[in-house]
Amino acid sequence: MPEIIHVSVNGIAVAVESGTTVAAAVLQCGISSFRRSVTGEPRGPLCGMGICFECRVTVDRLAHAKSCQTLCTPGMEITTDE
Repeated sequence: MPEIIHVSVNGIAVAVESGTTVAAAVLQCGISSFRRSVTGEPRGPLCGMGICFECRVTVDRLAHAKSCQTLCTPGMEITTDE
C-alpha cells in the first residue's frame, strides 16, 4: 500500500502518494499553468521527461526545479507563478 505524504502547492495542503512527481501534485490541484514565459505566456508540462524546461516551479524556495523530474517529499513547499 502506497504511503500518503503531504505537500503544499501555492499554500494549499495536498495529499499525494509517495513517489508522485511535483508536476502531478500541481496538476492534482487543478493548476495547469506552472509559470510564465518572458513574454507572459502561460507554460506548463510539455515533454514530461525534463528536456523542455516548461514545467519549472519553485520547490522549497529554490527556483527553476523541473517539476516533472522532482519527486514530492513530506512537507515540500511548491510554488508556481500563477
